[in-house]
Amino acid sequence: MAGELIWALKALDDIDAIARYIARDSAVYARRVVSEILELGELFLTQPLMGRVVPELADPAIREHFIYSSRVIYQVSGDDVQVLSVIHDRRLLDSAIADRL
Repeated sequence: MAGELIWALKALDDIDAIARYIARDSAVYARRVVSEILELGELFLTQPLMGRVVPELADPAIREHFIYSSRVIYQVSGDDVQVLSVIHDRRLLDSAIADRL
C-alpha cells in the first residue's frame, strides 16, 4: 500500500517564495524548479530513505535531499512522508525553524 505525501504549509510557502525570487529573472526557470521540487516529493514515497539525515537534528526520521540550491527537508513516518520545509542549501536550521519541524 502506498503512503501519503503531505506538504506542510510552511514548505508550500517556501516553494512559493523560491518561485517568486527566480521568476524575477525567468518565469520559465521558476516553473521548472517548482515542478522538479514537487516531483522530488513524489519520489520520497517510493524511496523515503534516499535523503540524508539532517545533520543539525540527528533524527533518522527527518531527512533532506538537495535540489538546485535548496534543501528539501522531510519526515518519514511509516509509509507516509511529510515535506516540512524547503530552505537555501547554505542555511543552517536555526532554533526557530527546528522548533517548527
